Amino acid sequence: MIFSKLLNRWNARNQHPYSAINLFSTLSAKELRNLNSVLHHRTYIKEEIVFDKGEVGQAVYFVLDGTVTLQRPLPDGHYILSHMACGDAFGTLALLLDEPRSFQAVAQTDCQLAVLFRSDLQRLLETQAITASKINLAVARQLARILHNAALDETQLISV
Repeated sequence: MIFSKLLNRWNARNQHPYSAINLFSTLSAKELRNLNSVLHHRTYIKEEIVFDKGEVGQAVYFVLDGTVTLQRPLPDGHYILSHMACGDAFGTLALLLDEPRSFQAVAQTDCQLAVLFRSDLQRLLETQAITASKINLAVARQLARILHNAALDETQLISV
C-alpha cells in the first residue's frame, strides 16, 4: 500500500498519520503536521532488509503500517529480538550516537515506515525547538524504560 492511500485512510478517520507513533504522543495536531517537512517515507517489501547490523546508524524508523523484526544475525541463524508494529520506533540510538547498528531490521510484511534522520532532527531543533524538545524527551524516556527493564531482567537483550 502506498503512503498516499494510508494518508487517505487516516484522514478519513480524522487522524494524522503520525498520531499512531508512540514517540509523538505528546505532540499537538499542529506539531504533527509540521513533521511532514522532516519525516521521510519508505516502503519495504516482505523480507527486505531495512538496515543491517554494523551499518552506521543515521536515523530512527517509525512503523506506520506492517511489521518489522529486529534480529541479531548469528552463524547458526537469526535470533529475533523483537517485533515492531504500527506506532513503534526502532533504531533510536542513531539520533544520539554515530555508531554501528547492533542488530538487523527486516520487514516481516510489506511495510510503510517513516524515517527521521539525525540531521533533520537537528534542523527541527533550530526551527521548531519546542517540538524537537518534546521528541528528544520522548526518546530519552524510551531509552530509560529499556535500560530500566534490562536492569530488572538480566537475560533480556537490549535493542534500541
